Amino acid sequence: MQPRLGNIPIVAADPSTNHLSPSWRVARLKLVSPHGWRDIVPSKLLEIRAKLANFESMTWNDILVTAKKRNHSVSVSRISNEAQNHLSSLNLFDVDEVISLHLTGTERIWGFRQGAVLQVLWWDPEHHVCPSLLKNT
Repeated sequence: MQPRLGNIPIVAADPSTNHLSPSWRVARLKLVSPHGWRDIVPSKLLEIRAKLANFESMTWNDILVTAKKRNHSVSVSRISNEAQNHLSSLNLFDVDEVISLHLTGTERIWGFRQGAVLQVLWWDPEHHVCPSLLKNT
């Protein structure tokens, strides 16, 4: 990642919007591997849609504070080099943290938060964006 000069960091958990429900933007969604969405089978896509719809019934506080063991922010410095390189390729040098949303087992959706909106980036079925040291997480 390139050094930031005078940029205002985009932080994952803006407390002033934690009372709001999430919404999604998909313009930066990565389609190709690694962490791409292109190869998801239709049945899995339906599961993901249902999970995202369920998140919409919650607030960011419910998602990131109450359920923080499953969903949480992660410093960009802790994610894989591939993920960091993808952020760089999108000129997202001001993103300091990304959000991990737990789906099932090792499956995660990753993005960065701007207010109440999650800019969705990656589909991570095997928890490779930020490998966990804990088994099956």
